[in-house]
Amino acid sequence: MTKPSVLVTRRWPEAVEAQLKRDYDVTLNKADRPLTPSEFREAFGRFDAVLPTVTDTINAEALDVTAPQVKILGNYGVGYSHICEPAARDLSLTVTNTPDVLSECTADIAMTLLLMVARRAGEGEREVRSGRWTGWRPTHLVGTKVSGKTLGIVGFGRIGREMARRAHFGFGMTILVQNRSRIAPEILAQFGAEQVDSIDDMLPRCDFVSLHCPGGATNRHLINGRRLDQMKPGAFLINTARGEVINEHDLVQALTFGTIGGAALDVFDGEPRISPDLLQCDNLVMLPHLGSATREAREAMGFRVLDNLSDFFAGRDPRDRVI
Repeated sequence: MTKPSVLVTRRWPEAVEAQLKRDYDVTLNKADRPLTPSEFREAFGRFDAVLPTVTDTINAEALDVTAPQVKILGNYGVGYSHICEPAARDLSLTVTNTPDVLSECTADIAMTLLLMVARRAGEGEREVRSGRWTGWRPTHLVGTKVSGKTLGIVGFGRIGREMARRAHFGFGMTILVQNRSRIAPEILAQFGAEQVDSIDDMLPRCDFVSLHCPGGATNRHLINGRRLDQMKPGAFLINTARGEVINEHDLVQALTFGTIGGAALDVFDGEPRISPDLLQCDNLVMLPHLGSATREAREAMGFRVLDNLSDFFAGRDPRDRVI
C-alpha cells in the first residue's frame, strides 16, 4: 500500500526523522530554513501531511489554495497561533499540536530566566567574558533574593503549573494565578496558590511575573505600558510564552526608565529579528527560544506528532487535535 506523503518543514531530531522515513514517504527540508508562503502553497498541493513548527508562518496567504492534497498539519509545538485558523477550517484541515511533553523543560527555562534576571547573571557573564571584572566587592552586581517572594503566573495550563511547582516547592514562593477560566480549588491547593480575577489585580502584588498564556491576536500586547506601570518598581517580568504577548516598545521604556526591575525573554515579537532597542537594555536577559530545547523534549515532541499522524491516517481522531 502506498505510504502517505509527508513534508517536514525543518530538521527534527535524528531518531524522529528515522521513524518518519520508515512509516511515510517523507521529504525533509535539508536546508533547514523557513518556507515562504508560495512554498507552503506548493507543498499543500503535493503532500498528504505537512509538519510545521511554531516558527513557521502559515497565514491566509500561505493557505490560499484550492483543492489541496494536504489533509493534516501536524504541528511540532504546543502553540498554533502561527496557523491561520479560519483559513485552515475553510480547507477542512486537521491541525494537531504536542502538549504535555515539553511542559517540564519549558518551566525549567522560565525558572532559569527568573533566577538569571534576579541575580543579574547575564550582566555578570558579559563582564567576565569581556575582561572587565576586577574582583569581588560588597556592592558589586547586587541582585534580588528569589526565595520567599511572590510569583504571579499568567496562564495556568501545564507549563504554568510546572512553573508553580518549581517556584513554590523549590524556592518557597507564594503563587498568584491569573487564568481565563476558573482553576479547580484542589489544583490551586497543590501549590498553595491563589487565583486572582484579573491581571490588573495581580500585577501590583507580585515580585515576579511569568507569562505562560497563548499567543495570537487575543493576547497581543497583553502586557503593555499601562500594565507595566502597575508592577512594583523592583519587579521582574519573565516571558516563555509568545513574543507578541508583550509590547516590546513599552518594555524597553520600562527597562530604560526603571519602571520595573528587569525582564527575561525566551521569545520575541517577530523572531528571529530582535529589536535593536532591546539589545541596549542591561537589565534584560535574552535566550534564543530554548524553552523545549532538550534532547528528551524535542524527541518526545516529534514522536507525539507521529502518534497524531498514525491516528489520523488510521481513521481515528488524533489525540491532540486543536482544529
